[in-house]
Amino acid sequence: MTIMLSQLGGKEIINLNNGERLGIIADTDIVVDKKTGKILKLLVPERKLQFKLFGENIDIEIPWDAVRKIGNDMIIVEL
Repeated sequence: MTIMLSQLGGKEIINLNNGERLGIIADTDIVVDKKTGKILKLLVPERKLQFKLFGENIDIEIPWDAVRKIGNDMIIVEL
């Protein structure tokens, strides 16, 4: 699947298994393989924590192969 970063925009990330909203792609870090340029995973900030523990960021790691569908408004992942 070939995706341009600009196409991901402000899409919401939804877990297929339970319908949970995980975050918005605009708030997400994208980890890319330096050699191939392929996306390895998405790092979505944990929304349930209102504060950072000891200044530490807590992220949900979503492997790129867990992405099932990229629609107009959302990205469906299977976790």
